[in-house]
Amino acid sequence: VQLQASGGGLVQAGGSLRLSCAASGSIFSPNGMGWSRQVPGKQRELVASITSAGSTHYADSVKGRFTISRDNAKNTMYLQMNSLKPEDTAVYYCNLVQRWHTYWGQGTLVTVSS
Repeated sequence: VQLQASGGGLVQAGGSLRLSCAASGSIFSPNGMGWSRQVPGKQRELVASITSAGSTHYADSVKGRFTISRDNAKNTMYLQMNSLKPEDTAVYYCNLVQRWHTYWGQGTLVTVSS
């Protein structure tokens, strides 16, 4: 399984970005996909997750601002990030969990300027 994340960049506070994560290889259902983020010197934290059935979970810090979604036909997951804050600056990683294995994509950097 390979995961390819994209969509990061530089944005001003209050702006929006949309991250994408395309999965390829042997993808099975049910599975879960998610976005985590990491700042240097801190632990990676889960931002949002979504099951193949569409159930979602969000960290309190992003509720109401971020929306996770997926297109199962395309094996692609998205993270729509609105009302971005400087504290959202981090490297964002996507992951897929299936059959007790967790796969990670490369990170994509999101920088929010104040």
